[in-house]
Amino acid sequence: MDALILAGGENRRFQSHKGLAEIKGRRLIETTAELLKKYFTTVYISTNTPEIFFYLGLPMIGDIVEQRGPMVGIYSSLVCTGAPELFVAACDMPFIKAEVVELIKGRYHGQDALLPLFQGRPQPLLGIYSHHVAAVMKKRIGHNRKALWDLLQEMAVQYIHEEDIAAADPEGRSFVNINTLEEYKELIIHI
Repeated sequence: MDALILAGGENRRFQSHKGLAEIKGRRLIETTAELLKKYFTTVYISTNTPEIFFYLGLPMIGDIVEQRGPMVGIYSSLVCTGAPELFVAACDMPFIKAEVVELIKGRYHGQDALLPLFQGRPQPLLGIYSHHVAAVMKKRIGHNRKALWDLLQEMAVQYIHEEDIAAADPEGRSFVNINTLEEYKELIIHI
């Protein structure tokens, strides 16, 4: 199985690329890439600004349609890699635990998608998507319907129950993501 780091965000609320933000002297994308390399054959980066990630030496995939968003990145990567499935993680989730990666990977058995539940909600930016969902994604993207939340209603998604996730990550730190500069500054203060 291969993995994909979603790093194609527009960063409208974060003045620079979130994946390059540092926590304890390490860039977020470096931490995620290092973790995923332990569990997956190949780690791809989904980005439309490859020049800022060349230094990582990882294969990169740009969007194959002119729209933006996580669904477009996942769709483009499924199509371009030809992978039967991809483990997906967002680049702005700095505390993904190895135990959560192992749990998700271990529970995958060919479902359309396998996603964890946290605080009663699906976590679409940390899970596995099968190539079977590419056709549904293409149709939705063609109608400018790019929200991953809505997509979940059209797929056979299996969810990992919150109790199982809590056993692997009791504090739910794997699902912390940084959307704004203010959130980043607040997080840095409390580390």
